[in-house]
Order: sequence, then C-alpha cells, then structure tokens
Amino acid sequence: LKVSVAPGGRWNRFKTYSTMQRTLEIWGFVFSFIFKVWLSNQKLSYKGEMTDEKKSQRRRVLAKWLKENILKLGPTFIKIGQQFSTRADILPQEYIDELSELQDQVPPFPSETAVSIVEEELGSPVEVIFDRFDREPIAAASLGQVHRAIIQGQDVVVKVQRPGLKGLFDIDLKNLRVIAEYLQKIDPKSDGAKRDWVAIYDECANVLYQEIDYTREAANAERFADNFKNMDYVKVPSIFWEFTTPQVLTMEYVPGIKINRIQALDELGVDRKRLGRYAVESYLEQILSHGFFHADPHPGNIAVDDVNGGRLIFYDFGMMGSITRNIREGLIEVFYGVYEKDAEKVLQAMFQMGVLVPTGDMTAVRRTAQFFLNSFEERLAAQRKEREMANAELGWKKPPSKEERIEKKKQRLAAIGK
Repeated sequence: LKVSVAPGGRWNRFKTYSTMQRTLEIWGFVFSFIFKVWLSNQKLSYKGEMTDEKKSQRRRVLAKWLKENILKLGPTFIKIGQQFSTRADILPQEYIDELSELQDQVPPFPSETAVSIVEEELGSPVEVIFDRFDREPIAAASLGQVHRAIIQGQDVVVKVQRPGLKGLFDIDLKNLRVIAEYLQKIDPKSDGAKRDWVAIYDECANVLYQEIDYTREAANAERFADNFKNMDYVKVPSIFWEFTTPQVLTMEYVPGIKINRIQALDELGVDRKRLGRYAVESYLEQILSHGFFHADPHPGNIAVDDVNGGRLIFYDFGMMGSITRNIREGLIEVFYGVYEKDAEKVLQAMFQMGVLVPTGDMTAVRRTAQFFLNSFEERLAAQRKEREMANAELGWKKPPSKEERIEKKKQRLAAIGK
C-alpha cells in the first residue's frame, strides 16, 4: 500500500486528545490565518509599491500555508477544504487552486483496529464472516480506509470508518460554528461577495455528518445505480446490505483506471473522445433528468474499465446533491437560452429559479445578458453545423413533445460542453 501521508496531526491520537487541546489548536490556526490575511493587505508589509501582482503572489504563498495546515488539522478540515475548493464565489483563485489539490489522504489506522470495528459492527470474527479478509488496506482517506475481501465467493471491498470520527466532528464543528459567527461579524465583504458564513457552516456540517453514516451512502449508491440501470456505460458497485452498518460498508469490488490517467486509458484501448461524451452525458442525466448527482467527482471517485469499450465506474456516494424539478427545468431553459443567444429566455428562467428578482426596469440587465451571450457567438457558430447534423440524425421534428424537447436540450448542452 502506498498512501500519501499528510503531515502528522494530534487529532489522530483521539484517545488521549482532549477537547481543550483541540480547541486551542483550532483557534491558534484561525487567528494565525486571520493575521496573515490582514498583514498581506497592509502596504507597509511590501517592499516598494503594493501591486496586484505582489498581492497575488502573497495569496499563493498563504494558500499553500492554508492547505498544509488543513492537512495537519485532519478529517473535518480536509473535507471542508475540499468543499471550499469549488467556491470561487467566496475565495480568490489562488486559494481555489491550492485547495483543489488537497489530498483526501491521511495515514491508515492500524489493521487491528479496523478488524475490531468490523467484528463489533457485524457481530462475528472476520474469519467467520469472510472467506478472506486482507488486513492491509488498499486505500486510506480522511474518513476511513478500504480492505479487500471475499464473501460468499464474491470479491468485495470493505470500507471501515476511522475510529473516533464522530467525537472529533462534534468538537470541531462546535468550534467552527463560533468561528463562522465571528467571521460573519468581521468580514468587510469589500470585494462585493455576499458571504453568509453561518449558512456555509450549516451546509458543511450537514454534509459531514451525512458522510459518516455508511448506510446512507449505501442507499445513495443504490439510488444512483437504479437511475442508470438502462445505461451500459455507467457502473455502480453493488451493495451487500447484510454486511453494511453505519460504520462498515461492504460492496462489490469493481477495479478500474482513474479517469485522469490518460496513458493508461490509451493502453487499455479506450476511445477518450467517446469517454468524454459519456462523462458529460452522465452528468447531464444526473442534473437535468434525475435531480440527484454525485457531488464529489474527483479522479479518485471515477474510474474506467474496458467493458463495452470503456465504462465509467462511480465510487464513494457519501456526498450527493439534489436539485428540485423547478430548478432542473430552469437550468434547461437557461442553457437552451444560451444556445439560442436569447437573453429574455435566460432571464425568465433565472426568475423562475429565484436566482434573479425582476425589478421595474430590466433594460440594463437585458443588455448585459445579451452582451454576455454574444461573446459565445463565434464558438457556437463553429459548432452549430455539427450539432444540427447530429440532431437531424436523431429524427427530431417540430413540434416535439416535452420529453423530446428536454432530451434535445441535453444533447445540445453536451455539444456545448465539448
């Protein structure tokens, strides 16, 4: 096993780690970060003029420091850091770049501990439950680790939750709530961003507690698999419910190649262009049709095998997102409006979703929206002929049914996303 080891943190010694020690460590980190941010915005801290380039360089250095200290603080902060890595509306790009590289990997915990958890949760010795149970994990992450096994003659993987995780979350989230309230008061929002730190905290806390209930993850996996049951280019490992509890998840072993390992995919003979189309289509299906999507699609959670010339394998269903029908229909209209360069259609869809609130005079807003849409003109024109030919082959005629119209829009969105 080769595991990327995060810098050591006292959090891992949960049996002897007091609430006070953890609280002091967290607040020491927070005040250090706030001071560094404040200092980076002071003219006196720069040699010569405080230029945008110098400020950006300071942010890059500080973002790297932030990432390294998040790794030291352990699972709670790693997970929150990953969530913030997608929030360009909150953080400058330098922070997004660093946090997007945040490794969800920490040292594996002892195999004896993993075996003890499995036996306690499933109620029997591993030798009785499994035909074989590999004590060395094949992967380790912030929330748990994965062991290969054989049960009833079938290859499976057993995901075992890291011990003491809920207690650690309870301490960390209690402190993070206070931190969110503090940031809500001191954040000047001088960059124009509308950050609601308490709402962000509530969202993060909800996701974290959901992720440490493996029965919920198992249910998510089955729902996701059912949504794609008629699509042979998507595979979801089957769940073994008899051997699954809130802290132990047993599922089918489905090996694959990480989707970002280009050379390995080429050696496997996978058509990467078709694979890219499958990836886009799968997410359009999730978001626009199912309203239930995989919310953590990093390369560690999506793999490829050679079944059917290249099949997408989805792993880890702890973090899922849901979209209401109203929002799904609004999104379809927004993207269709973008395709047609119809600013009015885009705005009406945004009103429908509640993203924009109509005012008395929308002239300036319409002009801005149209200017934005026109910026896509050259790219769309270059692709229009190809898309229209593809749509003609599908046999669409006017007027289409609502279902045909939605399907047509998804095909067009897929073309735009190429």
